[in-house]
Amino acid sequence: MLRAGIVGLPNVGKSTLFNALVANAKAEAANFPFCTIEPNVGVVAVPDERLAVLADISSSAEIVPTRVEFVDIAGLVKGASKGEGLGNQFLANIREVDAIVHVVRCFDDEDIIHVAGMVDPQQDIEVINLELVLSDLSQIERRIDRTRKTARNNKEAQIELAGLEKLEAILNEGQPARLCTLSEDEEEATRFLGLLTRKPVVYAANVAEQDLATGNAWVEQVKTIAQGEGAEVVVVSAQVEAELVELPQGDRQDYLDSLGVSEGGLKSLIHSTYTLLGLRTFFTTGPKETRAWTIIAGAKAPQAAGTIHTDFERGFIRAETISYPDLVATRSMTTAKEKGLVRSEGKDYIVQEGDVMLFRFNV
Repeated sequence: MLRAGIVGLPNVGKSTLFNALVANAKAEAANFPFCTIEPNVGVVAVPDERLAVLADISSSAEIVPTRVEFVDIAGLVKGASKGEGLGNQFLANIREVDAIVHVVRCFDDEDIIHVAGMVDPQQDIEVINLELVLSDLSQIERRIDRTRKTARNNKEAQIELAGLEKLEAILNEGQPARLCTLSEDEEEATRFLGLLTRKPVVYAANVAEQDLATGNAWVEQVKTIAQGEGAEVVVVSAQVEAELVELPQGDRQDYLDSLGVSEGGLKSLIHSTYTLLGLRTFFTTGPKETRAWTIIAGAKAPQAAGTIHTDFERGFIRAETISYPDLVATRSMTTAKEKGLVRSEGKDYIVQEGDVMLFRFNV
């Protein structure tokens, strides 16, 4: 399961956003720094309208979406890489996630303290990114010292050292490690480091409710920074999402309509986080259940089968496969087979986004 860490300065709306994401989460959203000491964890379903359509076609008794795990990590401050504000502990929590959701304050509210005294997204992003860069740089420098000793007579160490030196050069410029181009071998040799700035990032620009539909000048700052880093931006209003959770289901759309938006932003955030690592979705469907499954882009049919059960991968024979649009158009697997739309795919088939699959295997 994909794990995404929610990070940012104190009082930018991280815990409020987390609470909205998991609805019944118990993260404390208080108006003071470090209210979140231990990382709170919540598992969130990835919204997918295709599931209901498939379930209707198959008369499924149950729908099971794929999921993302969000980790609410306490606010970082300047000096975190040197241990300020419990920084070492928080940085270790970030190191364990697959992707980062960086919440940036893009709203003004005199009742909510800003740790720097003023709203400045560019400065806030720089503070967080610099601490992550410094932490990575310290780790890289220590590893280079060790690797140089063995690199003279060890080809694997030479490959690792070459990758480390490229990463060090980027980090020394104050840039995130994800901007560094490594060879396939260098990437493999340095992956174990779990570099903080090598992880993919979604910036969540947290705005006041009146800016949810249009954004504001602060959001534009975030978009400019993200474009330079190759990161993504999603505009959200943590306060709106928190209020939506409290409303009856039937009243939520009316509230969003009054703000001039069709949805709050959490759906986009979840989707962006899910797709950030190049993940894809395939489906299985039948009378018992319709279920979404997660695979890495480029995964072949046996690997997809293995996400359901390891025995399916070991005993894989073939996969009866139809694209989602084709199944929806025919409304029946039987009709789809008659029209030649159901394919028998073998071990080398690369699973496509939205494939509906039935695996044949030997036990």
